[in-house]
Amino acid sequence: MKMLEPEIVTRKGKPVSVILPIAAFEELLECAEDAADVKWLKRLRQKAQHYQPLDVYLARRKAR
Repeated sequence: MKMLEPEIVTRKGKPVSVILPIAAFEELLECAEDAADVKWLKRLRQKAQHYQPLDVYLARRKAR
């Protein structure tokens, strides 16, 4: 299957939007979501992490 080329829409000679096949759009969207996830993970890893034993967590949860 041949992939269609994106169509650039112009207004007053300047590009304003792009029409592209849905498969290409979905791939771009997935890449953007992956990049956002990586950024979030990097930010999270910079924060101090606090862990507690499972039995302590379960006891506190049960006490609520």
